[in-house]
Amino acid sequence: MNRRHFLAGAGGTVAAGKLAGSPTRRQSLSSCDCALQPQAATPPGAGALASVGSKVRITNLKTFGVTIPGAPPDRPYVFVKLETNEGLIGWGEGTLEGKAGAVLACINDFREFVVGADPIAVEHHWQSMYVHSFYRAGPVIGSALSAIDQALWDLRGKMLGVPVYKLLGGPNDPEGVRGYYVANARTLDELKRLRETAQAQGITAFKGGLPNYYEWIETNEKITEAIRHVEMLREGLGPDIDIAVDFHAKTSPTVASVIIKELEPLHLLWVEEPCPPENVRAMARIARRVNTPIATGERLVASYGVRELVEQSVVDIIQTDTNHVGGITALWKVAALANVSSISMAPHACEGPIGMLASLHVDASIPNFLIQECCGQAVPQVRDKVWEEWFGFPVMRMVNGKYPLPDKPGLGFELTEDALKKYPFAGSRPMARVFHKDGSVAEW
Repeated sequence: MNRRHFLAGAGGTVAAGKLAGSPTRRQSLSSCDCALQPQAATPPGAGALASVGSKVRITNLKTFGVTIPGAPPDRPYVFVKLETNEGLIGWGEGTLEGKAGAVLACINDFREFVVGADPIAVEHHWQSMYVHSFYRAGPVIGSALSAIDQALWDLRGKMLGVPVYKLLGGPNDPEGVRGYYVANARTLDELKRLRETAQAQGITAFKGGLPNYYEWIETNEKITEAIRHVEMLREGLGPDIDIAVDFHAKTSPTVASVIIKELEPLHLLWVEEPCPPENVRAMARIARRVNTPIATGERLVASYGVRELVEQSVVDIIQTDTNHVGGITALWKVAALANVSSISMAPHACEGPIGMLASLHVDASIPNFLIQECCGQAVPQVRDKVWEEWFGFPVMRMVNGKYPLPDKPGLGFELTEDALKKYPFAGSRPMARVFHKDGSVAEW
């Protein structure tokens, strides 16, 4: 669509027909004024923006659950498609581990917030979905909001004819954004071979994890095992590759502190989630005891979710996920909040390809970006082949240690419903459930 064509309506009235109808005048339907209101042709509040927007209107919202081979069974993809009266399409993702069905339902709950609306007013729509949900967003609402927000930004970029990162002020680096893969090696020999692969591909960083599950007060044997495992990562990958280690909230502040202190000579890029992320004071105890950078945030929603971490200067790196935090709008705000306190951003993205691509646009436009995760491996897997089949290019594959930036408008890709039909939704599956020897619930 010609950009001039849709902008010709800016400053004018909303398109004729149903889309031009003003919302039904609000009536108080209960003593607390919180009962359901009659559905209007356009979302309530949209009329006030008609004179400053465009003639583009969202005409339909579709959701897709997609299960592909090779992906973790707990995270079938959750995609949303926004259709418009001008033929433009916006795609977004809200994949949530273990809760795909709930997110699909929640996205549909938001239908009335966007169908009939002008997609150009992204911030307005974000605020309405977040605030008018009344109960503050957790991971289900956050993921549904993320999907729609990404699709709105995709539409916004396509309407203006530029990639989203240019709308956000980027790119900071025309070669792309630095990334890392998962170190999927279990022995020293495998790690040495992985180092050779990394050198050939220009990969500069990997992330590993701890080898076991941990009690709140742990034995010397298991602590020593954890330390030796990470030491093997450094020995195998060598001194020139950056290594991050994900504790996955398995450890208590005390156990984490003991392990991290022993690992300080390895100069890790960071230690991730050394204790459950909801306990900010516990995280602060670890930060006071160690010198290795601490990262957390993949489970947090909206900028409000990281406020306490930033205010108390608890962490060095925030890892909010564009599929959960509230989309591009929220990820950008988290980055701005963190930047004020000299905290870096290393966004998490271990779900599907749309959210990962959306994250790149934010990465490319923020001053405190450090590195991007995608949970990929140095050797392409089944999912990488499926993604390339869908989009026509190797999605989230690094070139010389960086993820290339798309140059097409919006999020930078085209996708068809037919491409998704080959992989029907197989339903939601829970995430891993692990237990200690005595049967008590363990973090994994």
